[in-house]
Amino acid sequence: MLLYAATVSLSAFLLFALQPIIAKMILPWFGGSSTVWSTCMLFFQAVLLLGYLYAHWLHRKLAPRLQSGVHIALLAASLAALPVLPNPAWKTAAGNPSLRILALLGVTVGLPYFLLSSTSPLIQAWYAQEHKDARPYRLFALSNFASMLALLSYPLLVEPNLSSHVQGVVWSAAYGLFAAVCAAVSWRWNLRRSAPAAAAESITGPAPLWTARLLWFGLSAGASILLLAVTNYLTQDVAAVPFLWILPLSVYLLSFILCFESPRYYRRDVFLPPAAAGLAFMAYRLWPGHAHMNIRPLIDLLTVALLVCCMSCHGELARLKPHPRFLTGFYVTVSLGGAAGGLFVGLIAPNIFDAYYEFPLGLGLCAVVLLLALARDLRRLARFRRYAAAAASLGLAGAYLWWLGAIVTSMVKDYRVVARNFYGELRVYDKGDPADDPDAARALLHGAINHGEQMLRPESRRTPITYFCPDSGIGRTMRSLEGAPRRIGILGLGCGTLAAYGRAGDTIRIYEINPLVLRIARTEFTFLQDTPAKVEVALGDGRLQLDSEPSRQFDLLVMDAFSGDSVPVHLITREAFRTYFRHLKPNGILAINITNAYLDLEPVIERAAADFGKQAYVFRDDPGDDDALCFLNAWAVVLSPTSAQARPEWLEAARRVPPHPRFREWTDDFSNMYGILK
Repeated sequence: MLLYAATVSLSAFLLFALQPIIAKMILPWFGGSSTVWSTCMLFFQAVLLLGYLYAHWLHRKLAPRLQSGVHIALLAASLAALPVLPNPAWKTAAGNPSLRILALLGVTVGLPYFLLSSTSPLIQAWYAQEHKDARPYRLFALSNFASMLALLSYPLLVEPNLSSHVQGVVWSAAYGLFAAVCAAVSWRWNLRRSAPAAAAESITGPAPLWTARLLWFGLSAGASILLLAVTNYLTQDVAAVPFLWILPLSVYLLSFILCFESPRYYRRDVFLPPAAAGLAFMAYRLWPGHAHMNIRPLIDLLTVALLVCCMSCHGELARLKPHPRFLTGFYVTVSLGGAAGGLFVGLIAPNIFDAYYEFPLGLGLCAVVLLLALARDLRRLARFRRYAAAAASLGLAGAYLWWLGAIVTSMVKDYRVVARNFYGELRVYDKGDPADDPDAARALLHGAINHGEQMLRPESRRTPITYFCPDSGIGRTMRSLEGAPRRIGILGLGCGTLAAYGRAGDTIRIYEINPLVLRIARTEFTFLQDTPAKVEVALGDGRLQLDSEPSRQFDLLVMDAFSGDSVPVHLITREAFRTYFRHLKPNGILAINITNAYLDLEPVIERAAADFGKQAYVFRDDPGDDDALCFLNAWAVVLSPTSAQARPEWLEAARRVPPHPRFREWTDDFSNMYGILK
């Protein structure tokens, strides 16, 4: 038992340790979008399904000696993929990279991940054959515990201490050890497989009905969709960072651990009422105009809601698990449900939906499959109680589904534009009527984050507002550049507000990764058309575009690109700053929008500036309630000491960022978002 448990634990640990490692490596290659993680999860779940299918086929179709031989041969072949370090040639600057990400992952980690995925069901099947009256499902709980341990260790131990390259090398070495151990277990099982245990396989009872298999699929798919929908909900409004990927996934795995370790951990009377409350809370959060909630209690409540829903789905799944003779088929169906959920959220939804409909649809699916699981036991009740329970359940389900339908409708109601692609959901709406409201404005939202507004009255529409007001850090910086025509570079278009600062003779070159943003800025807003400056727009990831261009000799380079409510990591590393300074004149200014509610970016900026002999200052402007059109904002400016001395009046309103000598500088190979949480 110990050797089987060690093999399953090591495989599960490596399986889930690889997910944040490889996802973080490739995140900056595809714009830092939260959808990169959803696409990675689709790959992981699809390969997990293939691994389970392989285990099912190997166990059911081949003789023991062939099973052992085939598996050992594949383990040896998988070593050729090491080390698992992606090739930078896969980087792309524009377009929808979903298929490119899937291909990259397949080439880089496909075979090792496939064999790790197959280990748990295969080892459990071998263990059940070798030991009469074995409880192989406990190995499944153990594997999920190891998986959760791997995930939790990443933001706390791995990410803060090891560079991405070292993470990949260490993981590859550990995989080599796993391959040797798994091959030894396979060979040992082949030699020790006992005839009595094999004979015991025939005492199994009837095969599971198709209705049970359908419930396996539905319960697994419902939990999978909720997992990814909650993750997207958090990362699109905060930041696409590993610890916000890992927290929901850890909760998901914890529910598997508890439910499959022992029946006593899941009780319907304990978990189903909180699950109903959790489904109601998540639906409430999707309703437009809900009360604002600070991020920490929101994360806590969403985590608890996800936990009780996953406990209910996986608890019902554990109640339906078949005899170990049908173990591999059970895991194939469960994995198929998980992969279907990943396919729906990661690939189908971004390409067919205008809004994030998958979240309410996932809530509805979860509610329905839980009721169907309960309905199987209604026949045990007396007739009157059975009819009353069925009527009450149908009434509650109908009311909840109606509410979800109203939420789906509200997601597009009263918006001028609702559009979505790989980079997220964009919405445009008008606030107020310009005929009677002088502050009427049109706003652009990315998820729930405001990405700029424009006043609707013709005489005011060239006035920069929100984070870009004249008294903001960027407003002061723009005004400080006087004299000759200016060359200005901007990473991140938004609705085009910064073009309002353009003057005749200026050249403004804007880098924007999302073609939807450009289309909306040109059709719904007029900043780009109204400015007297010459405007150039380059579609693609700003960092990758600048890396490939000759020096633009900008007087000012503005970094205003956001993923969720935070700057993408690859745009604030030492290598990114080197690129920025190559494109700036010797006395040029780098301005970075660091406005966000969750991360303290000052030490990141200061360390990168100091590495190039520059100084960093921060402008913070809080207009308060007196000015509804100007938002609280924070802008960092980085420049040479000579340039700072030449403009003392400009920097009077700024604060010099103090040195942070103990803060580890961020590079393309190392960053630690967890360490800068506010």
